[in-house]
Amino acid sequence: MESHSPILVGLAFATIVVALTAFGRRLPVPAPVLQVIAGLLVATIPGVAMPTLEPDLVFFVFLPPILWAAAFFTSLREFTANRRPIGLLAIGLVIATTVGVAFVARALFPGMPWAVAVALGAIVSPPDAVAAAAVVSRLPVPRRVIVILEGESLVNDASALVLYRSAVAAAVTGVFSLGESIVRFFLDAGVGILLGLAIGWVLVWALKRTKDEVGGDSAHVGRPVCRSGFSPSKSMCRRSSPALPVGCICGSTIRWWSGHALACNRRPVWDLLVFVLNAMIFVLLGMQFTAMIKATTLAQLPALLAPGLIISLVCVVVRLVWVPVATWAPRLLSKEIARVEAVPRPKAVALVAWTSMRGIVSLATAFALPLTLADGSPFPYRQDLLYITMSVILFTLVVQGCTLAPIIRYFKFAAETHHQQEERFARIEALRRAADALEDAAREGWANDDDVSWLRAELQDRLESHRDPARASTRHALRARMRQAERRMLIRLRNEGAISDEVLRELEHELDLDAMRGDSVLAHPH
Repeated sequence: MESHSPILVGLAFATIVVALTAFGRRLPVPAPVLQVIAGLLVATIPGVAMPTLEPDLVFFVFLPPILWAAAFFTSLREFTANRRPIGLLAIGLVIATTVGVAFVARALFPGMPWAVAVALGAIVSPPDAVAAAAVVSRLPVPRRVIVILEGESLVNDASALVLYRSAVAAAVTGVFSLGESIVRFFLDAGVGILLGLAIGWVLVWALKRTKDEVGGDSAHVGRPVCRSGFSPSKSMCRRSSPALPVGCICGSTIRWWSGHALACNRRPVWDLLVFVLNAMIFVLLGMQFTAMIKATTLAQLPALLAPGLIISLVCVVVRLVWVPVATWAPRLLSKEIARVEAVPRPKAVALVAWTSMRGIVSLATAFALPLTLADGSPFPYRQDLLYITMSVILFTLVVQGCTLAPIIRYFKFAAETHHQQEERFARIEALRRAADALEDAAREGWANDDDVSWLRAELQDRLESHRDPARASTRHALRARMRQAERRMLIRLRNEGAISDEVLRELEHELDLDAMRGDSVLAHPH
């Protein structure tokens, strides 16, 4: 029975993920919360082996593809345009939260060393990229809010890890150097940026020379794991932290230099991979919390969980105060900022202030705390820090995650048209350039006149479709009916033995591509 337990656990996990995905969309509870609850329930099943959450597992397996994908799909233009609010959140708010948590922790545990209190603040200070993206990205929120939250999540882990490493080093050795911490922060950031640029350039160079689609897909999926190899084990947390900027810069570099997005046959692979990793993360979080509960008695729980609730409130309150102040103070102090930047909408500011779910990075750094000090004595308050971290994660996920959707519906954000306008402008300009290229080819004399006329009519038809949404919708419905008839005939021919399964797959793939193009045109016709 024991030899089959990993298989049974894997099947149970797959079943849970599929079921939660199917039913979660119909429930008012966000999927991450359901997955954490599922982890809690799975861990209570007798005979289920409890996995050990190693920090290396998080930093080598989970974070590389997730951060790489987030960086790849982040707009460099939008990130640059919002660099001030992103920096104030990713660096300023991390420091403010760390300081606030440290003072409260010292009040709750008078014997706790300052270095340990600062380490706790650094652990719970950064909101999690996985949790925020899993909840906010599927809701109708302003584009700038998503850009700021995603940009914050790409940078705040690095700044928090620098504080964490310095605090842990001071707790273990009893020596703290502010100057060394500042130098190491910029050194890690510089090394990470250079490595990210170098790895990204090499991968772009290799991919441009790769003719095999399977090899290209493997390189796309494998590159985040390759870059994580530059981070030596637990030195991610304790000695060096360049891997996070490596992944972000590498993903952005490949997106910028390659000049194109993921091929249509690669995007589903990435979507599936990120979805599975996200689900695994939250299920593991629930299982780890169950394991910690089992290690205590019922009488001990209130004393262990009460500090976690207080620290959770501190994290939430600090952000609720920091975000409005960091939003409006620079505009009041600098006329240049007030002139250049758009006026922030109060509802959007409130949404950013409330969205601060913690996740896997906080838990991994808590588990990465050393067991002993330099003199061999136990690391002070280590178990308390673990319980507090888990309490903060669960509190922010459940309270903030479950209230985001009602808050967004209450705010009733106005529909944004800027993205649709840009898309329509880009489509029309690209089609015009295609028409110019077609006319150039026609004048060269090598193209067939009938083919040129047919393509000219197709380009004109596509241009008119973008100008007339009603006409585009009608044509989309007609094309869908035609494709259905084609599919039925292809299946009939296969069933009669007139064509092989391979021919059927190739032709169905062509129909799928045509459907994808039609859907993309209809999605934003204005």
